[in-house]
Amino acid sequence: MRFELQQCFTLLAFVAAVLSWTSGVAAEIGAAEIDAAAVRTAMSAQGRLPDDLARDSRSKPAAVIPLLHIVPGAKVVDIFGSGGYYSELLAGVVGAGGEVWLHNNDGFEAWGINGLTDRFDKRDPGNINRHTRSGINLDLGQETMDAAIIVMALHDIYVIPKRYNGEEYVPVGRPANSRYFLEQIYDALKPGSRFVVVEHAGDPMMQGEEVFDLHRMVEAKARSEVEGVGFRLVESSDALRNPKDDRSMIVFDSDIKGQTDRFVLSFEKPSN
Repeated sequence: MRFELQQCFTLLAFVAAVLSWTSGVAAEIGAAEIDAAAVRTAMSAQGRLPDDLARDSRSKPAAVIPLLHIVPGAKVVDIFGSGGYYSELLAGVVGAGGEVWLHNNDGFEAWGINGLTDRFDKRDPGNINRHTRSGINLDLGQETMDAAIIVMALHDIYVIPKRYNGEEYVPVGRPANSRYFLEQIYDALKPGSRFVVVEHAGDPMMQGEEVFDLHRMVEAKARSEVEGVGFRLVESSDALRNPKDDRSMIVFDSDIKGQTDRFVLSFEKPSN
């Protein structure tokens, strides 16, 4: 009798666990996509960093994050996320059941070290996994992600490393393997998932190397490169456009820094 009761309790516990799991899956499937209102709620969270608050008006995340078409509980990677501005907002919208991978390499991590220190030192920025890898090796696995975003960093893959020799800047290396980089993103995303690219717009009348030296990228080039590995462009936004930027200055110039003309493209990994 005791054995039979124990079996019964074990079965009931198993059924309860299954029901809990299936209800969670059902809730996730039926969850509403994260929209601008949800992002604005995350932006209004108490305790956000002052630098993040100052950046909100120029980055307009409420116009960008919805292009990922994610739901609460999603797993998202912020590629070359540097100080983690977008990572924390994404963690806020996907919630405790979701996960954000803040990807960096050594260079991007060093660039954003002050922001990273402020973000993770004695505060909780949400469910963020700091994922630092070498060079352009993303190490994201196969079909592990529900969405990916790269903000003002795709151009860096195409920049030719140069060094000043006392008279001019001369090449000292080659640009990275862009196809390998983009294929890793494609492979990491589940079918039907989105990849959002935010980038400083370059002048299409300039030669490619000239544009990349300004840390910009021509929109048509970005689209061609991303679609070249299998993605398809499905959506875009003009929210970050600035017609006053003539695209002739390097993005770090004090006259244009933080005010560049930027394009926003949302690509989808086909479901079939």
